[in-house]
Amino acid sequence: MIDDIDVRRRAGVAGLLSAALALALTELAAGLSSQIPSPVAAVGDVFIDGLPGFMVRAGIDRLGTSDKPFLVTMILVISGLLGAKVGTASLRRRWIAPAAFGAVGLFGAWATARDPQSSAFVSFVATVGPAMIGAAVLLKLIDLAEATHPTGEKARASSAMDNGDDRRRFLIGAGVTGGVALFGAAIGRRLKTRFSVESERSALTLPDVEPAASVSDLGADGLTPYIVANEDFYRIDTALTVPQIAPDDWSVRITGMVDDEIELTFADLLERTQVEEIVTLSCVSNEVGGELVGNARWQGVLLADLLREAGPQDGAEQVVGVSVDGFTAGFPLEVALDGRPAMIAIGMNGEPLPVVHGFPARLVIPGLYGYVSATKWLSEIRLTTWDGFDGYWIPRGWSKEGPIKTESRIDVPRGGASLTAGPNAIAGVAWAPTRGIDKVEVQVDEGDWQEARLGDETTDLSWRQWVIEWDAPAGDHLIRVRATDGEGETQTDEIAPPAPSGATGWHSLSVTVD
Repeated sequence: MIDDIDVRRRAGVAGLLSAALALALTELAAGLSSQIPSPVAAVGDVFIDGLPGFMVRAGIDRLGTSDKPFLVTMILVISGLLGAKVGTASLRRRWIAPAAFGAVGLFGAWATARDPQSSAFVSFVATVGPAMIGAAVLLKLIDLAEATHPTGEKARASSAMDNGDDRRRFLIGAGVTGGVALFGAAIGRRLKTRFSVESERSALTLPDVEPAASVSDLGADGLTPYIVANEDFYRIDTALTVPQIAPDDWSVRITGMVDDEIELTFADLLERTQVEEIVTLSCVSNEVGGELVGNARWQGVLLADLLREAGPQDGAEQVVGVSVDGFTAGFPLEVALDGRPAMIAIGMNGEPLPVVHGFPARLVIPGLYGYVSATKWLSEIRLTTWDGFDGYWIPRGWSKEGPIKTESRIDVPRGGASLTAGPNAIAGVAWAPTRGIDKVEVQVDEGDWQEARLGDETTDLSWRQWVIEWDAPAGDHLIRVRATDGEGETQTDEIAPPAPSGATGWHSLSVTVD
C-alpha cells in the first residue's frame, strides 16, 4: 500500500492527464468520421435534456449566448477532476481504472449514439476505444508514480540517483500524455472542419425575389440598426454541435394528420415561389431590456401553401417542427394559415441562411417566440392535435402558447453612463410582431411621459426604432420607456420573469449628467 502524499499527487495528475487523453482521442475519432458528433458535445446534450427546467432557465438567464461554451468547459473540468480521483483510487485497487474509464466510455457511446445522425457502431468504437487506452495509460503512469517512492527492500537498495531517474521517467510519461492529449484534441477539432458545409452555403445562389420594403435608420449613435447583420443576430438553441447538412442531402417531410404526405428537397424549395419579409424574432428568455431579439429580412416559401397542398385533416390543431438533431417546437395550425407570412426560410438578409441559424432551411413564424416556432435545421413538419404532442421546452416548464409580448428597449444611453449636460438622444427599439408599434413614450425621473419620434414602418411584423431629444440637466436621472402596439395595448409595468411565457415590465436605467 502506498501512502506517500507525493505519490498520491502524482497518481491524481496521472488520472487527470489520462482522462484528458481519452477525451482528446474521442475528439480525434469524431474528426475522422462524419458519422458522429463530438462525444463531449453529445454528453452535454444529455445534460441539457436531463436537467430540470428551472436549471436550464437559470443557465440561459445568467449566461445567455455563453451557455454552450460554459457547459462544455464544465464537462471538461469535471472529467479532469473525476480522472484525478480515479487515479488516486487506482493506487490501491488497479481494477478501478479500467472499470471507471470503461463505464464512462459506454456512457459516452450511448450519448453519442442518441444523435439522430450518428452510427451506433462508430459511436461505440470512437468512445470505448479511447476510454480503454486512457485506462491503460493511467495504469502505466501509476506504476511510474509508485516507482518514485520505493518501499521495503527496494527502498533500502535504491540510491538517490535511482529515485531521480524514476521521477524523470514519470515526468516524461506525464508530459508525453499531456502533449498527445493537446495535440489529439487540436487535430480532431481541425479535422472536424472538413465536414463543414460553409463552402456549399457560400456557393449557393438564392432565387430572385421581390425585396421587402425597408426603412432608413434614425441615425442615433449607438442605436441598434433596423436590420441586424447576420453575424450580430442573437443565437439561442439546444445544439452544442451545429448540424452540418449539405443542400443536396437535405429534405423536409410534411407528415402526420394530412391527406397526402409530402417530401421536398432543397432543389424543390428553390423552384417554388419565394417571398421576402422583414420579421422580428425574439427569444422567450429575453429579459426586459435584453438583447435576445433581432430584426432581419427572411426569404423562403410560405408554409400555408405547403400545408394546404398536403391537406390538413379534420382535428389537426398543431404544427410541429422537427430538427435534424431531434429538437421539436409546436404552434397552433391556425397561426400558419391566418395570413401572416409563416415560412420555411432559406435566406437571411439577402444570403443563404448562416449555418448557425439553421442552414439549409428553418421555420420563421412571425409573432411567436422561438421556443415554440423557430425550428432550425428543419427535417420534418408534423401535424397533430394540440394535446397530442408537446415540443421540447413545454415539459421543461414553459407555456405551450408563446405569442411575443409588446416590448421596448433603451439602447442609448447605456445604463450607468455619464453624460454631458445639454442635448442628448434617448433612443431604442420597440416590437410587437403581427400587431406593430403605434407609439413609444419616455419618462425621465417622475416627469411626464413624452412621445418619441418613430422610425418608418413598412410592416407590422418588425420592430420600430424610436428617438427623443432630451435636454439633460446635471444630476442623477432614471429613464423609463413603454410602447403601445397597433391594437392600442400599452405594455404593462408589472414585472415578471421570462418563465413561463416571456418577461414583462418597463425597461429603465440610470445615468449621471455632469
